Amino acid sequence: MNKPTDFNDLAQLAGPAAVKAAVDQALAGGDVPAPAVEWPDPVLPGMVKVPEIPPDALPSWLGAMCGAVAASTQTPPALSVMVGLSVLAAVLQRRYEVAPFGDDYTEPLSLWTLTALPSGARKSAVFSAMTAPLLRWEKLESDRGRAERARVASARKVAEKRMERLLADAAKAKEDHERERIRVEIQHEKETMPAELRAPRLFTEDVTAERLQAMLSEYGERMALLSDEAGIFQIMAGIYNGGSSNLDAFLKGHAGTAMRVDRAGREAHVDKPALSFGLALQPGVLAEVASSRRFRDSGLLARFLYAMPASNVGRRNVRERVSVPDAVRQEYEALLFRLLEDVPIVPGKPRVLPMTDPALEQWVSFAQEIEDNQGEGGRYESISDWTSKLPGAVARIAALLELAEVGRHAEEVSEVAVSQAVALGRLLIPHAQSAFGLLGTDGTDTDAAAVIKWARGGGRAEFSRRECQKAMEGRFRTLERLTKALQRLEQNDVLRLYTKRNKGAPSTEMCLLNPKLLST
Repeated sequence: MNKPTDFNDLAQLAGPAAVKAAVDQALAGGDVPAPAVEWPDPVLPGMVKVPEIPPDALPSWLGAMCGAVAASTQTPPALSVMVGLSVLAAVLQRRYEVAPFGDDYTEPLSLWTLTALPSGARKSAVFSAMTAPLLRWEKLESDRGRAERARVASARKVAEKRMERLLADAAKAKEDHERERIRVEIQHEKETMPAELRAPRLFTEDVTAERLQAMLSEYGERMALLSDEAGIFQIMAGIYNGGSSNLDAFLKGHAGTAMRVDRAGREAHVDKPALSFGLALQPGVLAEVASSRRFRDSGLLARFLYAMPASNVGRRNVRERVSVPDAVRQEYEALLFRLLEDVPIVPGKPRVLPMTDPALEQWVSFAQEIEDNQGEGGRYESISDWTSKLPGAVARIAALLELAEVGRHAEEVSEVAVSQAVALGRLLIPHAQSAFGLLGTDGTDTDAAAVIKWARGGGRAEFSRRECQKAMEGRFRTLERLTKALQRLEQNDVLRLYTKRNKGAPSTEMCLLNPKLLST
């Protein structure tokens, strides 16, 4: 066997290019395990390179609108795509569910999305364009039902006044049979009084947990919160409750589990609450959210699908003005209106869409792949709370895409829809890693960052695990802790671990640093 190359000396004498050539030669000679010919770009802790989320990830008419809005506002397409998904969820949630296996395991179609962009990124313009049809639909439905709501409101007032008079008569009645007669009349008035009618609502921008419980009860057990402001997190953190956070209504709305509220002056009984989010926040505000540990521990942050696109601020052409084509805007509104046809005032049983066999196989394979990589030492260990929910989110997206493409009469979720949803789910993983890095890296990431700083500071292209532990013994008092940090770095293509065989001596556990880190 050839003598292993001293990569540290080579890095200092000839630079990173020579290191790479020597690495390739050493790999060919068997000194270290054979990797790919080219080193991938390293992913540093808290600095994940995220892919673009293109409009064509969505069905044609929805993708066309997202692309046109992104071009018109000169914003990253990821923002309009995420808002578009939330709008679709607001329209279809509670009315449909997806059952991947065709049994009693179902996923509601509620969806939570969160896009991080700085101030001045034209988030409001995107929200206005994407939610305009929902506002128009609400207004048209309100106008259409105004006369009937007025009639019902009058009938209720008459009944209430009559019950007040009957109660007064009952208080004056001297005979038991007279009081019983009045009681029967009051009961009849209550039973025949028409239920209150409200103008339909699809979404809000700002709501307390207590008001949300009431809105879910009042508006068909479904509601969406679409906003480019951060106020909802302040509400969830308890700004109106003396700092006591109230998350149950939000968490139940994502899961679709029954809600029972019975308090003095307030009650809300909701069998299948459906709540969707479409939020856009400044990165600094998103980082501040992490200050509430309960947001992470409760699973609230794990329910969001994150987009962390690069901002266009500073790169926009202020002379360029591209309007959303009328045909694109009109088709977007028309197809959303078509999906909103026959929306029941009183919620019924959701229609359940199973997956076709090929669709199920693709979804299960994706779910297993995620599962295999999120255990201890796995690629997704640091965001396992988020990845645990990703297959369910992908199933929800697949059903939404199927309904968007086929319409309200879709019978099952196709392989095409699942393929689109899985592709989108894969794109969202690095965005989630970036988001959780911003929210606060875990202890292993912190250790990994310390190793990188030490290795780069000394220009170490190659080093032993023992050398690293000895140099940083104040941090790594146990080998297990260092090993976890090195494994995380290997998963992120920062270094490679291998065993160097020493003739007549014990083997040495070695680390080979990605040469790209020595050239920056």
